[in-house]
Amino acid sequence: MSMFNNSRNSRDPGATLPPAPALQPSGGKRGMFSVLGPDVTIVGNVSATADLHIDGRIDGDVNCGSFVQGTDSRINGSVKADIARLAGAIEGSVSVRQLTIERAARITGDVEYETIAIENGASIDGRLKHIAADAGARNFERHAPMAPAPDIIVVSSNGEAA
Repeated sequence: MSMFNNSRNSRDPGATLPPAPALQPSGGKRGMFSVLGPDVTIVGNVSATADLHIDGRIDGDVNCGSFVQGTDSRINGSVKADIARLAGAIEGSVSVRQLTIERAARITGDVEYETIAIENGASIDGRLKHIAADAGARNFERHAPMAPAPDIIVVSSNGEAA
């Protein structure tokens, strides 16, 4: 008997599949991350329980635990995160506990932070507001939107709806 044969009927696709993994409770999922590539455009708010890396365009708010923005990324909306490394363009407010702004970053809007590092060459057109560590908890809390989220439209790199 070869290792690929089994005693069950080989035409039954469910017979050889392992059971589905159990769903994990929602909340911060450490070790997991989500990536939105450079060819992705989202019209609507983005919320993630896992770490988030965006190289595409978002026309809406971004809300996550840990966030990395690529150099060619554009966000038209607010950004809220615990930890963020920003390298692209943002038009909107930014509220992050631990914030790193890379030299390629272009931010147009107010920035709230507990700790900040700004590389030489970065651009911020707005107000910087330091939030004390003990007072910052309420400012950085991430809440689900109260109203239903708008539809998400995925657009291909040539601008057509997918």
